[in-house]
Amino acid sequence: MSFPISTTSAANSTLKLSKKARRETPENLLRHHLDMCSKQGDVSEALRLYDSARAGSIPLSLHHYNVLLYLCSHLSATASEADRAFEIFPQMSVDGVVPNEATFTTLVRLAAARGDPDLAFQFIKTMSAAGITPRLRSYGPALFGFCEKGDVEKAQELEAHMVEAKVAAEELELAALFRLNSELGRGEDVYRLLHRMRAELRMVSETTAELIEGWFNSVQAAGFGLHEWDVEMVNKGVLTGGGGWHGQGWLGKGQWSVGRSEMDKEGVCRRCRDRMMSIDIDPVETEVFARSLAELASQKEAKADFTGFQSWLDRYGPFDAVIDGANVGLNNQHKFSFFQLNYIVNELRQMSSSDKLPLVVLHCSRVRGGQADNSNNKRLLESWRRSGSLYVTPSGSNDDWYWLYAAVNCKCLVVTNDEMRDHLFALLGNSFFPRWKEKHQVRLTVSRDGPTFHLPPPYSIVIQESERGSWHIPTIAGDDIETPRQWVCANRDMIVPSLSHPRLVQI
Repeated sequence: MSFPISTTSAANSTLKLSKKARRETPENLLRHHLDMCSKQGDVSEALRLYDSARAGSIPLSLHHYNVLLYLCSHLSATASEADRAFEIFPQMSVDGVVPNEATFTTLVRLAAARGDPDLAFQFIKTMSAAGITPRLRSYGPALFGFCEKGDVEKAQELEAHMVEAKVAAEELELAALFRLNSELGRGEDVYRLLHRMRAELRMVSETTAELIEGWFNSVQAAGFGLHEWDVEMVNKGVLTGGGGWHGQGWLGKGQWSVGRSEMDKEGVCRRCRDRMMSIDIDPVETEVFARSLAELASQKEAKADFTGFQSWLDRYGPFDAVIDGANVGLNNQHKFSFFQLNYIVNELRQMSSSDKLPLVVLHCSRVRGGQADNSNNKRLLESWRRSGSLYVTPSGSNDDWYWLYAAVNCKCLVVTNDEMRDHLFALLGNSFFPRWKEKHQVRLTVSRDGPTFHLPPPYSIVIQESERGSWHIPTIAGDDIETPRQWVCANRDMIVPSLSHPRLVQI
């Protein structure tokens, strides 16, 4: 007896055969084998597959080419295998395959590895001309190559190309430029790069701090500077720049006194007694940041949930302080402590000029089950709800978006020990966000005597240039709470100008 084959079964069989046929096309088999070579770092086999494909007229896609070029740049590639990349790349154009940023970045790295930063830079220019925006990873190899060769003109040309492309340099790139210019005794460019570090890094690593100390201790550094300068222009520069720097050039002349220092609680250098400035944040910048933060949060969170929170905040806000409830309740605790969280809430209320409760942001998992079912904690949560000082974020949400937005929107303090360094906070960029965090984050330490608040410092932790020409460079060593932050202090003995003195000051 025969059984009829259903139409659905026949269609499924045909679909399976179709998928198998697509998988077994020469192009897809080549892709599979090249991907295996990439996983295993097998450069020679990948090149053999490429030669075989060319001989068999198998068309290659962008993915095929990028995998091949990547393998040519692999550490296991011989010099001759690496050189094959410069033969493979032109073939892309012949095949009508349009390269992308990854293609050019691999070529830049290969050229730089050959000791040819000029060729690497040419690939960057070609990429830009093709309308492909280079990234920092595209520029780095060429920049380091010029710096290693001591070619300062080309290094500065590439630096200018980065600025024009709006690609922000990071510490490695700025440190390489600083080293090159300081070794060549180019004082004006060293000055310019210190200001780039001030604006783009704020503080530096130990390695970069040692580079900076090396400059200030050098004979060349002693020779740069003015015997006299216009005090009014310097003061105007400080005012225009927002405080903490003037940008008028090296002030003073002669040997620098260089050493490590710490700041006291008021921001006074323990070594030279200079006072660090507190640099204000532009209110317009804050508004722009709040809008961009809301847009980003709406993309990452369920839009309806975050829009609902914004409406809730408009109704119950503004607040004098916001608490990252999970972070505070778990601080120095094995289990979440509502007692500790409530203590912080009451302390902040006493500190508030309006006697208003701070906003507590908690994920829904913190208010259901466990400690939340305790009768005292239930009453506490209910009292916060009734007073409009508790916001519970929904299931699947990241409560970081909510407490951060609330603090920015209310222009108030946020209590959290979160270092705000993970992927979420990296999305916010390294321009405005670190400045905002420095001015608004309150951290906690908990001891047997109870929690202690560490309010934002009365000065800005950023490279600072004083009106009398001294420099203070904060390092990442220390955190201003458990261990004092280390600063590079560089100054020269000079007459300190005052507004009552003549316009020109001499040393």
